[in-house]
Amino acid sequence: SKFSTTALTAAAATASMQTRGGGDSKGGLDIPLMMYFLFWYIGNYYYNITNKLALKAAGGSAGFPMTISALQLLVGSVYGIFLWLAPDARQKPKVTMDDIVKMLPVAFCFAGAHSASVFALSAGAVSFGQIVKAAEPAFAAVLSQFVYNKPVSKAKWACLPIIIGGVILASVKELDFAMSALVAACIANLFAAVKGNESKKLMETEGFKDRVGSVGNQFALTTIMGFLMSIPVVLLREGSRMGEFVDIFKTNPVVSANLIASGLWFYGYNELATMTLKKTGAVTQSVANTAKRVIVIVGVAIVLGESLDPMKLVGCGIGIGGVLLYSVIDQLLAKKKAPASA
Repeated sequence: SKFSTTALTAAAATASMQTRGGGDSKGGLDIPLMMYFLFWYIGNYYYNITNKLALKAAGGSAGFPMTISALQLLVGSVYGIFLWLAPDARQKPKVTMDDIVKMLPVAFCFAGAHSASVFALSAGAVSFGQIVKAAEPAFAAVLSQFVYNKPVSKAKWACLPIIIGGVILASVKELDFAMSALVAACIANLFAAVKGNESKKLMETEGFKDRVGSVGNQFALTTIMGFLMSIPVVLLREGSRMGEFVDIFKTNPVVSANLIASGLWFYGYNELATMTLKKTGAVTQSVANTAKRVIVIVGVAIVLGESLDPMKLVGCGIGIGGVLLYSVIDQLLAKKKAPASA
């Protein structure tokens, strides 16, 4: 799968240059961008594997999914703080208390989406959780239309039945189907969609970008706040069994090593994804995200020995194809209209 990752990375990077009109004029490849894509994919792939191994070894969904998801955020927080303290590594943010308050909704949704995703991946197959998570645009569309008063085009609405149909098809033949995994992945989608809208609002705040300094700083702050917000949920759900978790962590290297690794992979791939977003157009980003899901679903299923029933693959293909169409349909229709009006 590494070869397919590299090929897709190259394709995505080339596509991104074309979207920005940089393909021909520069006459050279955007190597840093290609590296961003490559490590974003590899990071996501290894995060899913290390995360599942840690969850499985700690008892699956009946074990400690909330504790593990919170500790992954703690690992990311420590790494982010280390970069601020290390000499010449990263400029500290100059945010005000008002900025922190405005970041609370984003951090809350970030923590919610992460915890729900980890729970979904502990309750069922990684590939199944990923297929449901691919339906996030459906949640984003409903929220944009009805909560944030940002209308979604009819063409985009027409794509939603394809996405939902694909997810249903993939679920029908899912051998590791768990209703809790489906519900948790849907909750994760809801949090992620709200977070997307709240992030846009946050970035429009006067002077916020200058004070926070960089994308990396914003992600570090969100991770730290997300971790602090996860603590009450962990104590509520798994606090009474914390001694048991400490014993497992100390005695089982599969849990401790994979937990720390998954925390670092999660932080790293998310930060790379944000950097990639800054350098590419929205369409390229959607294509890249879609390709990434396919690699993760198939690659992780093979490594972890999960079922890859033909019906599940067909459903996966339809659902992910629908997501891709949803992402680019408005631009495609706009291109068609442009010559017609001329």
